[in-house]
Amino acid sequence: MTPPRPILEIALPVPLRRVFDYLPPDDLDTHKAGILAAGTRIKVPFGNRQMVGILLRSKTQSLLPADKLRSALSILDKQPVLDSQQLKLLQWAASYYHHPYGEALHTALPALLCKTRSPKPKTTNHWQLSLHGKGLPEQALKRSPRQSAALDFIRSHPGLSTRQISDAGISEHAIRALYQKKLIEPLPTFSEDLTTDIDNRLTGAETAVTAEPGLKANKEQQLAIDAITGARGFECFLLDGITGSGKTEVYLQVIESVLKQGRQALVLVPEIGLTPQTLARFSARFNRRACSYHSGLTDRQRLQVWQAAATQEADIIIGTRSAVFLPLKNPGILIVDEEHDTSFKQQDNFRYSARDLAVVRGQLENIPIVLGSATPSLETLQNALDGRYKHIRLLQRAGRASPPAFELIDTRTAPLEQGFSAKLLTNIRNQLEAGQQVLVFLNRRGYAPALICGNCHWVATCPHCDTRLTVHRKQNLLRCHHCDFRQTLMTACPSCHNPKPDFVGMGIQRSEDFLQQHFPDFPTLRIDRDSIRKESDWEQLNSTIASGQPMILLGTQMLAKGHHYADVTLVAIVDADQGFFSADFRSAERMAQLITQVSGRAGRTGKPGKVLIQTRYHTHPLLKTLTTESYHQLARSLLQERRLLDLPPFTYQAIFRAEAKKAGQAEQWLANVKKQLQQTSPAIKLIGPLPCIAEKRAGFYRYELTLWCRSRKALHAGLDKCFLYLEEEKTVNRCRWHIDIDPYFS
Repeated sequence: MTPPRPILEIALPVPLRRVFDYLPPDDLDTHKAGILAAGTRIKVPFGNRQMVGILLRSKTQSLLPADKLRSALSILDKQPVLDSQQLKLLQWAASYYHHPYGEALHTALPALLCKTRSPKPKTTNHWQLSLHGKGLPEQALKRSPRQSAALDFIRSHPGLSTRQISDAGISEHAIRALYQKKLIEPLPTFSEDLTTDIDNRLTGAETAVTAEPGLKANKEQQLAIDAITGARGFECFLLDGITGSGKTEVYLQVIESVLKQGRQALVLVPEIGLTPQTLARFSARFNRRACSYHSGLTDRQRLQVWQAAATQEADIIIGTRSAVFLPLKNPGILIVDEEHDTSFKQQDNFRYSARDLAVVRGQLENIPIVLGSATPSLETLQNALDGRYKHIRLLQRAGRASPPAFELIDTRTAPLEQGFSAKLLTNIRNQLEAGQQVLVFLNRRGYAPALICGNCHWVATCPHCDTRLTVHRKQNLLRCHHCDFRQTLMTACPSCHNPKPDFVGMGIQRSEDFLQQHFPDFPTLRIDRDSIRKESDWEQLNSTIASGQPMILLGTQMLAKGHHYADVTLVAIVDADQGFFSADFRSAERMAQLITQVSGRAGRTGKPGKVLIQTRYHTHPLLKTLTTESYHQLARSLLQERRLLDLPPFTYQAIFRAEAKKAGQAEQWLANVKKQLQQTSPAIKLIGPLPCIAEKRAGFYRYELTLWCRSRKALHAGLDKCFLYLEEEKTVNRCRWHIDIDPYFS
């Protein structure tokens, strides 16, 4: 009797919270179909399209009748692209963030693996001795010493590529000659064209893990290293060290211990800009292959790094948010550097937190995880205070460095020239003339934040958003930083034809012009998203800064993300008041983190550092606490406020956001959602629907409904009921909407 054909349960990248049943491909026999592994890609028909789905399991029954099931088209993999641990992680993530499972799975995959045509890999030859070569007498190549040397080298280092062997001084001509004589044979692999992304050092079993000795750890660092390397299985550590305390050296020595066990390390960083310097430091330290994974790579390079991580061709992977999903053949440690950074939270589509998923992954893989920061998020700090995370403090700067001195400049009484007080300019000049570098921080892109007519009070606004257009004078543009609408910078007011509308406010480009005019003998390097677009831009910038020449580094918050500039002795914060009047309850925390992180760039290598902060609110408790006490003192005060007000991390939050082309539609849709939640989930507190900050964006009217609950379980149970209601709702939905769990912005 012929056994029944199995049914394949497949997740597809569609915005539906369900999976789909298919029959196996017609040309696949029943036995092979029944033993297909979960995580395998399968091409299937979907409507009038073809899609790539991920097999979840084979089963014997479906809720659909057999004649309604369609057959899959083809099996794309011999081995699954997602292993069981990745599937568990993504299943948990899709459930927790209430996101369609199929879309979550495809978010984790490199783009080339999501296409219906399997990518043709660029293969390179990795060489090993053939049977003939292994049996060759020693004197057989005595008349060809270069070929003999090449054969000996490949015998000692099997599996290296042509480029690696050439880097060791062996000519490609000798390699070709050995191949023609059938003394060596190739092994195909996916590692072509990784160039700077994988540091292909000559590694063998006999090679030492480290290429250069590490720094001698101080007492605090050694205690941290011992605690982390002593973990047996999962344990979450908060490595809470002041700026310049040597957290990276702790990471390096912990990773060294992991590499000696033959295991892999995954390091998450918040920005692409941190990957070049981190990769360079790790590559210089270890005789192991390191690679980076981020959005700046091509699709093919991302696939190659994925393969390198999965096969342990790469031992150390340094990546941004999406690297949390990389397959690791033999994971040993997860590290999240600058864990407080908001870049770890995806702000569109699948809105996951890479930091939180890293903790979950550590539990699933049963390995330790390190969350590092000089300014821990209040959620992470509370977890440490509650004993869920092991709290490790580094309170001393590494080496001979001392914490910088702070000084507040009251701009209510100090006259300003283009936003700079005389005292600030004098301090900048003194440091430059002493041969030092100065970091000037202004967190505002563009030339000026507004173009306003002083005659009729006309303001240049975006036609698609409730926001002003920002002046980008060098590009001769007015630009919206929300929808990216652009128009040519006008020379006269379109309302009253005034020939000289005013540039109002200070943007970083305007400050750049002023500083170049004021300090013509010293270069001013502007560092923002308009000037730094590629990884190579960061590499060139870091090379210029590392020269040690006196210069001004003028930057936005990109400069506050863990960069190490050895010769910066003065940090100037031009306007510290931007975060005082935000509607977001997290604004004080974010502002404190930003000021502390920027200030920490000063005086990191033994040179005395100084921080000057311009403000109209020099008596504000936040600034007083930060400059006279510490971030931690302020953080504990903020936690007390949050506890009294029932705010996270003492309650749990989610936000429904909806947008529609017509005013009122999004608000009405959210009102229906609110009514349903009130009926089924009385434990959830609801606020709204309210207009989002900047109600209109990119032509859509936006509203939000905020949910609060003291019980995480009750919050998610209420959301589950709500999604059942939304799936059954028969009314036409003219809105685009999403749910944001544990939002970073309110």
